[in-house]
Amino acid sequence: MNKIFEVPLYAYTRSPDQDVPAPVRHKVIVIGAGPIGLAAAIDLAQQGIEVVVLDDNDKVSFGSRAICFAKRTLEIADRLGGGRPMVDKGVQWNVGKVFFDERQVYEFNLLPEEGHANPAFINLQQYYFEQFMVDRVRELQEQGAPIEIRGRNKVEAIGTHEDHVKLEVETPEGSYTVEADWLIACDGAGSPTRRMLGLDFVGRVFEDNFLIADVIMDADFPTERWFWFDPPFNKGQSALLHKQPDGVWRIDLQLGWDIDKEREKRPENVIPRLKAMLGEDVQFELEWVSIYTFQCRRMEKFRHNRVIFAGDSAHQVSPFGARGANSGMQDTDNLCWKLKLVIDGKASESLLDSYDVERVHGADENILNSTRSTDFITPKSQMSRILRDAVLDLSEHHEFARPLVNSGRLSVPCTYDGSPLNSADALDGPARTRPGSPCPDAPLGNEFLLPKLAGKFTLLTIDADAPDMIEEDGIEVTRLALSVKDDPTLELKRRYLGDAISAVYLIRPDQHVAARRDNYEDNAFRHAIRRASGKE
Repeated sequence: MNKIFEVPLYAYTRSPDQDVPAPVRHKVIVIGAGPIGLAAAIDLAQQGIEVVVLDDNDKVSFGSRAICFAKRTLEIADRLGGGRPMVDKGVQWNVGKVFFDERQVYEFNLLPEEGHANPAFINLQQYYFEQFMVDRVRELQEQGAPIEIRGRNKVEAIGTHEDHVKLEVETPEGSYTVEADWLIACDGAGSPTRRMLGLDFVGRVFEDNFLIADVIMDADFPTERWFWFDPPFNKGQSALLHKQPDGVWRIDLQLGWDIDKEREKRPENVIPRLKAMLGEDVQFELEWVSIYTFQCRRMEKFRHNRVIFAGDSAHQVSPFGARGANSGMQDTDNLCWKLKLVIDGKASESLLDSYDVERVHGADENILNSTRSTDFITPKSQMSRILRDAVLDLSEHHEFARPLVNSGRLSVPCTYDGSPLNSADALDGPARTRPGSPCPDAPLGNEFLLPKLAGKFTLLTIDADAPDMIEEDGIEVTRLALSVKDDPTLELKRRYLGDAISAVYLIRPDQHVAARRDNYEDNAFRHAIRRASGKE
């Protein structure tokens, strides 16, 4: 059995903050050393912002928890310096199969078009993700970056003020008080921060429960996502099978609503269920067992003055579709460049309101898709079940029915349509790169586009002239000049030009499109820069 989650990675050490008479003020404190908290801290530290991470634990999460990481998450992790280890360790997959009873009714392929540096999805235990992020923190510390993780530092109380946040922190050597200009809460679905501030979720809790079991076994199942509706081994319910590294397999089994959760987690009850699915002769070892209840909920607001929520502390969705950690990574990607501008005095605090607008929009999109998945997987009436089963029967032989099958629409990055940071679209180009959209990758000879958009405002010109650098109201924008000749595959043209012969894009530091036109117009792009940085 893998023991990585038993080894302290950031063991408690006494901080100088504990030996001073007055509370020390830090620029940013992050609560929670999970993937989202560590990503936020790394992002800020790479931009030169001092950040301290507090966690009541001192090691990675127990159990694999989140396992499916989408291409957009890997692209963000690349920018943070941790993407390559994830891909190297992870199990890459793109094929999914859907079964009804004992029949395979269809399969789908998630492999994107050619010309992307990262795969569509990888499966990787969350504890590896966290380990790679901690490794990256150590690298940054060796380089002198202002980042620190304090293990076994449990936040017991929070006091909010107009210009700072005060925290009481409990340690093995007693408590101390510390302050932060800004606090980012990444402390999970049961967020103590949210509770201490008297805040809560709004949304739905569905009447269903699922058993998660991570099992170690030698199996000849292919590296695919298999989902069953009404299988013979879990009659009237559903099941899911995924492969992970190290011979670990994730199995989800629907249990229904009226259950004894503690009883269902006992090995003597779990093992017979798994044998019914896998066969009596299959040898396996339980690594981790948990039970979750479908929930589609979020906070009404993610920003509360100097306290900002991200990841599961801000929103919850059912795990089918892999929207939890993937959407949390998009939260921090959206937040950190804005916080950098505010801290540097190059933008007002109102820019952070756009974090709330854009990521609430993203959470609502995820909740909508997750709710639809939940309603299809667990029909709420006899008529709904009849209709669902008819769709599954038709999908075996008729392609038109397959898009109606919903075993968990898989995570895609959010497009911020209607964002206050977008300028009006002035290019008759592809819809996928309209303002608000995340930039798709594209091949550039032996390289790729996204690494060249590395965390800064960029003016991307394709067969168009423009200044090499623009400064507008304290915001510096550098030019990346490309030509369709740079890519003989013509994917750059297909993704960014369409039928146009030239284009100029203003790209935000989080690699979302802020504005686009067919040619450079100075006044228009200066206006777009001010708008994208919250100045208009």
